[in-house]
Amino acid sequence: MKIIQNDERLQEKLATYHFNHIFPQLERVPFVLQHYDADEAILNEGENIPALLYLVEGKIKATGSVGNGRSLLLRFSHPLAVIGDIEFVRHIPVQSQITAVSDCLFIAVSFQYLRKYEMDNAAFLRHLLTHVTYKLQTNTAASRVNLLAPVDQRFASYLLSVMEGNHFALDMQSATVSDLAELLGTSHRHLNRVIKHLAEAGIIERDRRKIRVLDEAALEQLSEGVRYE
Repeated sequence: MKIIQNDERLQEKLATYHFNHIFPQLERVPFVLQHYDADEAILNEGENIPALLYLVEGKIKATGSVGNGRSLLLRFSHPLAVIGDIEFVRHIPVQSQITAVSDCLFIAVSFQYLRKYEMDNAAFLRHLLTHVTYKLQTNTAASRVNLLAPVDQRFASYLLSVMEGNHFALDMQSATVSDLAELLGTSHRHLNRVIKHLAEAGIIERDRRKIRVLDEAALEQLSEGVRYE
């Protein structure tokens, strides 16, 4: 993590995401810009978090551990996602592993400041409630998918969640089949069978380096509209 000392960039992000609607007295809030590289761990499950983090650039991934030490995918998040809202409200350690999928920029506001000066700020509390309830919704959906949906649906949902715009290729150098299988709650052998079946059906194409989506409509139908987002 790097602290970015760039007031012009900070002011640009504050304006872009209308932070004045969250913090009416914007000028008194001690905002800090933080940068994380792609694949960098932002928070580890069980550690303490000192500040609320607003994602203003990039994409992050949240995973949760299960009893056997494995991790399951919970969601991908985009700006303006918030990290630390549940921990702030409940006074508890970090509940999920948060990792940068791409280079990420956050605006951080310390818990100490928020608890001292913003607990009577209705706009801040409404915004916090929106994000907490969204996480409840997505965690419920992710749990249902991970427990009940077949692996081909989970994989289709994953592909459609992770792809950016028209970039329909998954880099298998940074995401091995074993890694993906663990995130989706299955074995690498089962996932390999699913990948082979989808390739034979002409829905995806796989080589040693990438998985490419050839038929987005078929993948959408297979996912049944479910996203890890």
